[in-house]
Amino acid sequence: MELYKALNIRKSIRSYTGEGITDAQLERILTAAYEAPIGMKRYDSIHLTVITNPKLLHEIDANAAAASGDPSRHPLYGAPMMILVSSSQTSNVASANVGIVIQNMSLAAVEEGVGHCDIYGAIRALVKNEELVAKLHIPEGFVPTGSIILGQTDEVYAEREIPESHKYSMNVLK
Repeated sequence: MELYKALNIRKSIRSYTGEGITDAQLERILTAAYEAPIGMKRYDSIHLTVITNPKLLHEIDANAAAASGDPSRHPLYGAPMMILVSSSQTSNVASANVGIVIQNMSLAAVEEGVGHCDIYGAIRALVKNEELVAKLHIPEGFVPTGSIILGQTDEVYAEREIPESHKYSMNVLK
């Protein structure tokens, strides 16, 4: 797929069939994560946790819903997989690194025709629940910073026009 087409059709998927992705799809999505440029080449500052355990996904979902004040919500949208991205650093570069890793995985998911959605709010809630974080066996010194959920979907990635309302304000200094 052409890069600009992938950028155009990429969207957040919030509807999943419950079916997971194939091992080959996961491998290609993880390869995209590994291809992300990391500030100061600190690749050892990133840790990925692939979660497919339905009980853990439910706990993360319920924890985020409770933190939002609406326990009936499902912030993980029933996705059967989450890749949690943790960092051992706390700088703005660390946040950018995590975002770039997730963006690479998002674009790979589009290429694979896999539903995906970047998830950050549920991760903010997760880090406040030490008991739940302990269940994820994240290496010491790493903090969950962002994630992507993945799964099969009935939604289709389709080309779209970018409305003027979606364009950012801009100034040019010469």
